[in-house]
Amino acid sequence: MLSSYLACISITEKAQPNCRVGILMKVIEVIYARGHANVQSTHKTTFQITREPFLSKRGDCVIAVGATKGAIDLSSKFKETARHEKAQITVTIEVDNVKEVVKAQGTKRLTFTHPNDLIARKSSYVCDRTLAVRADKAACDLSRKLVEKLQNPEQRVKVTLIAENAT
Repeated sequence: MLSSYLACISITEKAQPNCRVGILMKVIEVIYARGHANVQSTHKTTFQITREPFLSKRGDCVIAVGATKGAIDLSSKFKETARHEKAQITVTIEVDNVKEVVKAQGTKRLTFTHPNDLIARKSSYVCDRTLAVRADKAACDLSRKLVEKLQNPEQRVKVTLIAENAT
């Protein structure tokens, strides 16, 4: 059975003379999904994880199906942290011993209201499925070794989302 979990970490720094006190909010979400034979991972500007169980050949940005969460299911702490303009969002995709890390940014325009999908984008475009913007990788940038594993319908995929915001 696939499951998911959430961790929230808050670190407060002690004030130094002439130094601003800040809080680093770090929220971690873990999502499990699986691969699919139709994963192509060729889209040039996005990648997507979906709760949907099926994938057509047209879905060239989809890298995993059957996810345990869609955008709406993310915790309120994650959403709140990701909605800061200076938020950093890290997406780690793990399959067996192959790992890919994508760095992206948050924005106050994120809504997180889609029930099935999570999309990381290289652009600044935002819709209800958007997880992060200005990502440093899209589907086509993921390692072909990882993509090969994602094409196995029996393959379990672990996706770790980290939203960090220094205030």
